[in-house]
This record gives sequence, C-alpha cells and structure tokens, in this order.
Amino acid sequence: MAVRFPNISSRAWEHPADRAALESLRKVPGFDLVVRKVMGLLSERPLKLITLGSAVEVGPEQYPRLNALYDEVLHTLDAPERYPLFITQNPVMNAGAVGMDHPFIVLNSGTVLQLDDAQVRSVLGHEVGHILSDHVLYKTMLRFLLKGGQLLTRMPLAGIPLLAVVAAMLEWDRKSELSADRASLLACQDPDVVRGALLRMAGGVGEGASIEAFREQARRYEEGGSAFDSVIKILALLNRSHPFPVQRMGELDRWIESGAYGEILEGHYPLREDDPEESTWDYWRDSVGSYAEGVKQSADPVARWVKDAGSGVRDKASGAWDWIRGRPTPDASGSADAPAEASGDPEGPDIGPDGVVDV
Repeated sequence: MAVRFPNISSRAWEHPADRAALESLRKVPGFDLVVRKVMGLLSERPLKLITLGSAVEVGPEQYPRLNALYDEVLHTLDAPERYPLFITQNPVMNAGAVGMDHPFIVLNSGTVLQLDDAQVRSVLGHEVGHILSDHVLYKTMLRFLLKGGQLLTRMPLAGIPLLAVVAAMLEWDRKSELSADRASLLACQDPDVVRGALLRMAGGVGEGASIEAFREQARRYEEGGSAFDSVIKILALLNRSHPFPVQRMGELDRWIESGAYGEILEGHYPLREDDPEESTWDYWRDSVGSYAEGVKQSADPVARWVKDAGSGVRDKASGAWDWIRGRPTPDASGSADAPAEASGDPEGPDIGPDGVVDV
C-alpha cells in the first residue's frame, strides 16, 4: 500500500533548477508582454472540446483498471480535485497535461500498451505533479508558441524578437521535468519503476533491457569530459523539451541519495497550507503591475546571446514589440497594419493531444 501524503505542497518535489529557471524566465525582457498577449489568444474550451471529440475519456465504465490506478495517484499526492484523463490514438510512448483553469491529462495509447501498471502509475504521477506544480499554464503557452505558426509568421521579423522568450521557456520546460520525475517517484514509490519507464522511453524495450546497465550508461554520460563535450551536450538540448533520459535518471538517483525522498516518505515535507496564496495562473490573470524594463539575466545561453546581439537587432525588433503591445506597425509604404488577430481556425492552435509532449 502506497504511503499517502496529506496536504503535501509541490515544493516538496520541485527541483532547485526548476525554480531557478522559472525565475530567470520571468526576468527575460518582454516575457510579461508575451504572456499577456498569448493569454488573450488562448482559450481552454477548444482544447478540451477537441480532446473530448477525438480521444477516449477514462472513467469507472471506461478503462476501469486504469481509472483505479489514476484515483490511487490522486489520493497518494492528495490532489485537490480529479483532472479529466483521456487516451488518444498515438503509438508514440508519451503523455501530457494541458490547460489553464481546468487542466486535463492525455495519455498516448502507446504509453498504455508498452508500460506495465506500475510504470503507468508513475507516468500519471508525473503529469499530476506538473499540474500541482502549476507548470501547465506555461507549458500550454509554450506549445502554442512552438506550434502556432500563423501567430509567429504574421509578426514582424517572423517572430525573431520572441527567440529569447521561447529559448528561456524551453530551458525552464526541461528543468520542470526534473520536478515532475520526483512527483512520479512519490506516486509509485519504487525507484526502479521510474527508472524502467525512462529506460523504455529511451528505447529499452523487449527482452534483455537492463536498468542497471542503463544507470551505468547515465554515469558515463555525466563523467567529466572536455570543454568541447560540454558544449555539445548544451547544444544538443537547446531544441528539446526534455532532458535526455540518462540525465533524468541521474538527477533522480541524486535526489534519492540525498535523503530528501526518504524524508518525505517518513512524513517530513512542506504543507500546501503554507504555500504562497497566489498561484502562477492567478498572478498572470489578475496582475496589473507595470511591465518589466531593462536587460535582465537569462539562464539559457541562446537567450543570453539574443540579449547581447547589439543595438541593430534591438532596433529591428521594435516593430515586433509594438505588435506585442497592440500598437499598429508602419509597413514599407508608411501605412499602418492592424495587429494580427488570433487564427480563424475554429479548432484553435495545433496543441491538442497529438501535439502534447510531456513525459
């Protein structure tokens, strides 16, 4: 029987790099402007309706065994509500959490078919961890920015001024996975279950796949190499939404070895009642504070490069910032175009179940 964590705060599993990257993200010049603009374009309702129409909702009468596993995860992590759970037809082993006020979870059919019950439980814990850590708003926004091609192509310079924001969001997105992996472990309470799921996601399927050999592979990856090796590792991650599976396994092992995981199992963890009163979503929905100004530090090397690119880039980007602020931008003939509107596609941006990559 799994240990339950009454009133546990997400701070119990949040990785320091997740919090640091989020803080850096919020300091990227123009980030708050982009958030407000994208929030004006996004709607949770079409995302939910598309999923309701194209996927299978899990419940007591539909996949009752999976429904029971999910209820156990929600009970273990003491989730304040039940978030709708769907299965979509996709052979790729993956899952995702989507939404704003009312998030929901989508499992690819490949995940259910290729993982055993304990591993599926760990995946569900991972996604619930994202929701409880308030990651889903930013993740939904990032998928919109990456897949909402019409929004970017209709902006001056084809969205180049957004490069720093998107790069910093990707950096945070990768770090947020380390937090969700910890929630995954708390949900299943067996390190080898999470390790086994990571092994399978990396390609370790069929007979002969070894968790211990994969852990040794993770150690070899993290061994100190040349400076050039470090650069290669950084560049290899820039366009990825997740750290490499071997990195995630190494981070999880370090958390266990630190004793923090054992402390939580023994009932020593921060409580939700001591969390800050205002959530990330509440902050962006209700905030009317002044926009950030000046050059701020970003944790992502690409964002730093964009910041230091020089006055020429900043001058060329001024038209795009005018668009973000909702002001018309003169075209080559001197006339002003109205700010681009949201896509006329009734289905909204392409960030439905097929576009979610979150495990």
